Amino acid sequence: MLLTITSIELKSPLKFFALSYNAMKILPQLKQENCKAFKKQGKWTTHYTMTLWQNADDMTTFARSGAHLEAMKKSAALAKEIRTLTIEADQLIDWKTAKKLLLDEGKLLTF
Repeated sequence: MLLTITSIELKSPLKFFALSYNAMKILPQLKQENCKAFKKQGKWTTHYTMTLWQNADDMTTFARSGAHLEAMKKSAALAKEIRTLTIEADQLIDWKTAKKLLLDEGKLLTF
């Protein structure tokens, strides 16, 4: 299985409202897909998600469609940076480990 860890650093605290609006649309999409597990964490301008997928096809289908795709198109207006990392895993991991992996090995997108 594949575990995807993502962080987003918002340009300002006011961008939280747009992020939340996007999340309200993405969560129903996530529940309809083949996501095996999900959790999120965040405060102020930094937010994280973790998703567990059976395979790369399921993960890619979700990421490149629907509300998630629309949110990605708007990400430059909201974020200073986004980090992502996908690794092999059988379950979600603890946040401390996830954040370290993301910082050390994650792909960084800056805007």
